[in-house]
Amino acid sequence: MTAPRPRPAATPVRPEVLRRAWCWLLVGALVAGCSVARKADEARPPSTPPPAVMPQVVAPPQAEGLDGSAGEPGPHVCSAVTATLSKQLGVPVTAKPASWNDAGLPALDLCTLVLEGRSVTVGVSALPRQLDALDRLAAGAGTMELLPELGPEARIGPSRVVFPVDDRAVKVTSANGIDRGYPDEIDRAKAIAISKAVRAVVPKMLRNARQSDAACQLATPQAERFVGAQVLLRRDYRVNGALTCIWGTFDATVAIVESFHPDSIPEANQTPPPRSAPIGRPGYYLPDKGELVFRQGRRVVRVTGLTTPPREIPLKSLLDLVGPLLPLFIR
Repeated sequence: MTAPRPRPAATPVRPEVLRRAWCWLLVGALVAGCSVARKADEARPPSTPPPAVMPQVVAPPQAEGLDGSAGEPGPHVCSAVTATLSKQLGVPVTAKPASWNDAGLPALDLCTLVLEGRSVTVGVSALPRQLDALDRLAAGAGTMELLPELGPEARIGPSRVVFPVDDRAVKVTSANGIDRGYPDEIDRAKAIAISKAVRAVVPKMLRNARQSDAACQLATPQAERFVGAQVLLRRDYRVNGALTCIWGTFDATVAIVESFHPDSIPEANQTPPPRSAPIGRPGYYLPDKGELVFRQGRRVVRVTGLTTPPREIPLKSLLDLVGPLLPLFIR
């Protein structure tokens, strides 16, 4: 019987082979882990960018003094109704000498009546009214009710009356309210009488849609780029050397308004303060108002963009709008 052959001794594994094997095992584990992590990432919903800030205002704030004591000289709607109202109401009714425009949507040509020490502001849409014009003029005025004395679409509320005249929308506003029992307000009968007198003269007192200043013309290409169309409305004027420029269509307006007295920036006192803007000393960007406000020398300038429906107004758009005018009229 042949004896079994002895098994050959096992060849020892070299250390470098072991190290290479461990490296491959480690790489495999890492790749598997990356694959699992990638699948986990793919399973997560994509991150959602923060929502754009849409302006919540209807019209820009008016520059100080633009209350009929300064602005464009008459005649205007208010000066046309003083004699009629003085006779009807039995009290002196006067009109402040100047008018102005608020660049809202709809943009309104404004003037001021004064009776018994009370101020009443009358606004007539500078462009033909759109279907939602009266709704926009009534927004924020509290509960409005129908006012059949001025037609089926007319409404009256705690501070204003809104109604159509031909193709225009009209707003009559009492700063101290209408028929609420306060000593400085006007009563309902006076509000209706004023509105009827205004309704009678509006068709004869409409202003031309285009009123331009040469300085404002420099920014017209930027304004048209913002509104996306050739502008239909221009309202440019100077008050004590300070310039107001307004461009508008039915769906958008742009306003650049220089204060004509040394002025402060109330928004600077907010807590937290508004977002800084790279213009002026200081300058702020107010996305909820679609507005850029800054001080340049002794002037405060407000640049406002409004659209309907509301859309985000980027800071760059507002900087582009005012840029061409900085060397000319902002000191």
